[in-house]
Amino acid sequence: VERWILARLRHQKFFSLSELNSAISQLLEELKHRPFRKLPGQGRRLFLRLKKAKLRLNASVEDIDYRTSRGLDKALVLQFASCRWIEEHLNLLITGPTGVGKSFLACALGQKACREDYRTQYFRLPRLLQELNIARADGRYGRVLATPARTELLIIDDWGLQPLDDQAGMILEILEDRYNVRSTIVTSQLPVYNWHEAIGDLTLADAILDRLIHNAYQINLKGESMRKRLKTLDLSRPLG
Repeated sequence: VERWILARLRHQKFFSLSELNSAISQLLEELKHRPFRKLPGQGRRLFLRLKKAKLRLNASVEDIDYRTSRGLDKALVLQFASCRWIEEHLNLLITGPTGVGKSFLACALGQKACREDYRTQYFRLPRLLQELNIARADGRYGRVLATPARTELLIIDDWGLQPLDDQAGMILEILEDRYNVRSTIVTSQLPVYNWHEAIGDLTLADAILDRLIHNAYQINLKGESMRKRLKTLDLSRPLG
């Protein structure tokens, strides 16, 4: 799949990361409608894992950039890439300012989890809350809630962009079902010590953070936005 995407992008030029991501998303959408019966069993299984994961970015641990100074330790990332922490039902909290690669790192670890045959699912927190609110209104709440609650690795991106307030109870239900039996990655621009206030409801905040933080690793990325440094991407050059 990766080679097919790279071959399709080789002769195109992109002037921003968003343009590149958009092109990749279109190709992934095209793949959904291509037959894969000739794939061997393991390849087909991975394809289905990635399709169900709905990762926001086409990222892999092999493509993580360690040259930029942002407090990312390669040895630590490789430990996470082993997925041992998922086996131990631990969490990972990734914080840092906008544009430093939090979502990329989360999606890269999510893709590696898929390759290791863990059920994985990605959500932006605003979209997850929207889906839960709609499900609550039309009677599908229990069924929709079960998906993020039971997946082996849940990725919640963009935590803390707005207070949870009366929606905090839904997040608590998910984290309660996952506590000590599933793993969760959370990314946020806010430092962890500000999460309590960002949740809004102080009582629910205590319960949510108790289930999320106390068995979690933390990675705090630093530096300026990598998007500011992004130059024209030219994929017309030969690969290799």
